[in-house]
Amino acid sequence: MAAAKQRDDKYFLLSLGCSKNTVDSESIAQVLNQNGMRGVSVPQEAEVLIVNTCGFIDAAKQESINALRELVEGRKKNQMVIAAGCLSQRYGSTLVQEVPGLDGVIGTRRWMDIFDLVTRLRQRKHPEPLYHLPTDAAVVGLDERGVLRASVQGVSAYLKIADGCRRPCAFCAIPKIKGTAVSRPLESIVAEAVRLQAAGVKELILIAQDSTDYGYDLGLKDGLAHLLTAITAAAPAIPWIRIMYAYPGYVTEPLMEVMATTPQVLPYLDMPLQHGHRETLKRMKRPAKVEWVYETVGKLRAMIPGLAVRTTFIVGYPGETDEEFDGLMQFVRDLEFDRVGAFKYSYEIGTPSATLPQHVDDAVKQARWERLMELQQGISLKKNQAFIGQTLPVLVEGHSRSEDKQGRKTGAIISLGRSYRDAPEIDGYVLVEGELPPGEIVPVRVTGATTYDLIATVETGAVVIQPGVKYGEGMIGLNDVR
Repeated sequence: MAAAKQRDDKYFLLSLGCSKNTVDSESIAQVLNQNGMRGVSVPQEAEVLIVNTCGFIDAAKQESINALRELVEGRKKNQMVIAAGCLSQRYGSTLVQEVPGLDGVIGTRRWMDIFDLVTRLRQRKHPEPLYHLPTDAAVVGLDERGVLRASVQGVSAYLKIADGCRRPCAFCAIPKIKGTAVSRPLESIVAEAVRLQAAGVKELILIAQDSTDYGYDLGLKDGLAHLLTAITAAAPAIPWIRIMYAYPGYVTEPLMEVMATTPQVLPYLDMPLQHGHRETLKRMKRPAKVEWVYETVGKLRAMIPGLAVRTTFIVGYPGETDEEFDGLMQFVRDLEFDRVGAFKYSYEIGTPSATLPQHVDDAVKQARWERLMELQQGISLKKNQAFIGQTLPVLVEGHSRSEDKQGRKTGAIISLGRSYRDAPEIDGYVLVEGELPPGEIVPVRVTGATTYDLIATVETGAVVIQPGVKYGEGMIGLNDVR
């Protein structure tokens, strides 16, 4: 009996999908921990098995379904399997048709009720699955049970500032999954930033479905600019603050001014544009004023020298002609983005784009994707080569050992770091000779460049960079990165 009771206090949580989902998974874990449960890394050791699913595109949906099926098929007596997250919210009770044997389904809008669902499952007298799928998105952010809405990875932390989206993008199911945009109270976010500062976090990454829409529902004008000002004032010891998921047309003058004048806010902007041709953007129901992008990127680069701009594009969108794709290619040539992610259009049931005519052949999508990535690789290499000879502050993440041409470990230690130009997981690395202290920001001299990464060495006498400190001539420090 004692062993069974010990197992009953344990849960296994598998998180799939994006960084926003990872934050929700961390929050789910905190709720379970607050109620006396403990997370384990092996599903066989737990009573409660949870998959926080992703339902954004078909490949992610299938990955989530496969993970759930594996847990259901391999579970032991008295183990329960719960589907949480985006796939649950999108497909609701019909998810059990894809995964027979599921015990519980909980959506994105009441993740904080996870322990209540576990309690109900423990008390149920019949094996029918239980569902907890409220449709009211307004509850998000209003009843978070005191959990920290962040995912901490080393000395970096993703901090969620809002959930949901009110944009009408024709290819995207997020509004159906998450509901409309709901901003978290500014005071709550600032308080959490202070907590993360006390925990030693050195990189704060602000995330939402649309970060530039922050505060709209709260009646705030230029809400993201106000939030950044409040965070930097309350948590001055966090040296790096990074903005992700900006929406075209909503990068305002006040936001630009905060980025240009606040040393803690990195000169890095992630702004998914999705395409560069007006007609394609119209069918996407995205901002179609391409001239705005040229003007805004030019203005940003003038105000913030050294600015790194990241974006994403979709190729093969329904109706995309050769002319429209060529327009995208010219758009990329003209603006020379620092970082580009490209995706082949994925058919999503229930989205407006699914009903559009003239779907593009898969082979054409693949060929266009390859052409776009080849173009961007040349741009990325040129951008990286421009940093050779410069000194950059690098946040050290860990170590690896170099390999020879045959893939054998040579024994030489290489430190893996990221500069201000590199968001975790999606951008490149700075590969530094020697062993540097993980979690520290260290100035390194760039000696080489590849398509995606920089190669560097530590200069003799280099010191760990501290917030608010200026450095010598020729060195780019935290307050001098522009």
